Amino acid sequence: MEKIDKLDKKILSILSQNARMPFKDVAAECGVSRAAIHQRVQRLIEDGVITGSGFDVNPKSLGYSTCTYVGITLERGNMYKKVVEKVIQIPEIVECHFTTGPYTMLIKLFARDNEQLMDLLNNKLQGIPGVVSTETLISLEQSLKREIMVDVED
Repeated sequence: MEKIDKLDKKILSILSQNARMPFKDVAAECGVSRAAIHQRVQRLIEDGVITGSGFDVNPKSLGYSTCTYVGITLERGNMYKKVVEKVIQIPEIVECHFTTGPYTMLIKLFARDNEQLMDLLNNKLQGIPGVVSTETLISLEQSLKREIMVDVED
């Protein structure tokens, strides 16, 4: 990975606030050409600095009213990859992390209602070989969601 310079940081700062901003506007704000912005963004993508772009779909608009975090304890930590293979097959799960602390894994999922949540927990997650226990935390409200701050002063 190449070093990220001040211009890269400025581009990242602008695009992290509005990923749909046209490159010509980013270029104007940075004081460089549109081609320079395009080349920089391509390099940042190729280097794995920018890992995605797109739209965030509001799960509630699709009928998923319950956002849930589930702490999962595995029989053995080395079972993680096998469990992930099964977790990936459950479309309601949107995030999965291998963690330290009281759980081996932490997942985030969306359910339409409590009945579907119970089915996901009892019939899908707890049925995966190696899953010893789960602890469920329901999110009542998301108060903050943002990208990591890009400090352009470094």
